[in-house]
Amino acid sequence: MKLKYKNFVRWSFALLLSCLFSSCYSVRLKNVYGDPMPDPVSDRTDYYRMMKVNEIDTVITIKSTDKDFTLLLKDCGTSGIHTIEYRNTFGGVLLSAVTLGRKRSVRVKYVCMKPNF
Repeated sequence: MKLKYKNFVRWSFALLLSCLFSSCYSVRLKNVYGDPMPDPVSDRTDYYRMMKVNEIDTVITIKSTDKDFTLLLKDCGTSGIHTIEYRNTFGGVLLSAVTLGRKRSVRVKYVCMKPNF
């Protein structure tokens, strides 16, 4: 009897661990036809070093009758977006599952293009 219980616990732990690893990912899109907005005082050491990064970390609510959701980014003006990254985490997946997809956690980083004057 104890052997069955140990196997159940091991398989449950392995399943939970695989769900944790598969639900955390990020997608980055980059525009190759422009230069990013520089930020010389930035102390970042990641991909975005020397770039002025704008971050959005919020929870959006989507009605069941809506087909999609649009988040407007007004900080870039007419220069456009150079890089945008969308990050999905396990907490965001859990929130969406518990609320049946009505609330979603959104984490977005974006860099505007340097204006051409």
